[in-house]
Amino acid sequence: MKLKLGIPKGSLQDATVHLFARAGFNIYVSSRSYFPSIDDPDIECMLIRAQEMARYVSDGVLDAGLTGQDWIEEHELGDGRTGALTPVADLIYAKQSFGKVRWVLAAPEDSAVHSAKDLAGKTIATELVRVTRAYFARQSVEVNVEFSWGATEVKPPVLADAIVEATETGSTLRANRLRIIDTVMESNTQLIANKKALADPSKRTKIENIALLLRAAIEAQGRVGLMLNVRAADLQTVLALLPALQRPTISALSDNNWVAVNTIIEEKTVRDLIPKLKAARAEGIVEYPLNKIVL
Repeated sequence: MKLKLGIPKGSLQDATVHLFARAGFNIYVSSRSYFPSIDDPDIECMLIRAQEMARYVSDGVLDAGLTGQDWIEEHELGDGRTGALTPVADLIYAKQSFGKVRWVLAAPEDSAVHSAKDLAGKTIATELVRVTRAYFARQSVEVNVEFSWGATEVKPPVLADAIVEATETGSTLRANRLRIIDTVMESNTQLIANKKALADPSKRTKIENIALLLRAAIEAQGRVGLMLNVRAADLQTVLALLPALQRPTISALSDNNWVAVNTIIEEKTVRDLIPKLKAARAEGIVEYPLNKIVL
């Protein structure tokens, strides 16, 4: 039986498809279908909005899926079935960058709002209604939380006094003259699975293998491999220049006076490192891309 896997439709879709490609799974999305094809005969994909993913996984419509911690919490705070899904992997990637998304409380720049308590009796617009209500309840502040269908950042001050909105960089909020007051929650993508699916040995193995490869793809993001040859007499000087994931691999060459060094480094350090390695008399320096790193 095929594994029914939910792929988040919308803002996370492209980043998710790209991540799966790096993990070795090619997903082909058609604008005319909610059922993308995948080059794995044991998986059947379906595009589902991230906001609905937790519900469909917990109800067993899907065996597994990817969605944010924010929408999992929103589901768990609702009236739906709880305790039916299990987080399998924490996958830190987002639509613009491989990082976390923040849901923030924001108010107009020129408003007198400086904390949640300043919003007592006011109206808050957000897509994340239940989490927002829980946030204000923890602050012992009574507010009116309204569901926003989108373009939330344009609603203050006419349609709402403040908003709770997701942001990666804060640039959209600043462009709409909004000031961040507080962080309501941080969120990143989770691979979640239905507990009944995890009880099936073949599906569990498949889900765990997907999790392993997705984590490996994320570990490789922003890193490259570096190979070089160095004289044995210069080895310690070269090693002192190399940051490494663990330790550089050192291999003997046919010429006993030389060794080969292989390591993994942050891509952003390469442009400064290669000239230093060359100055330390390293030769045959090769930089190569990485798709996966399994720790």
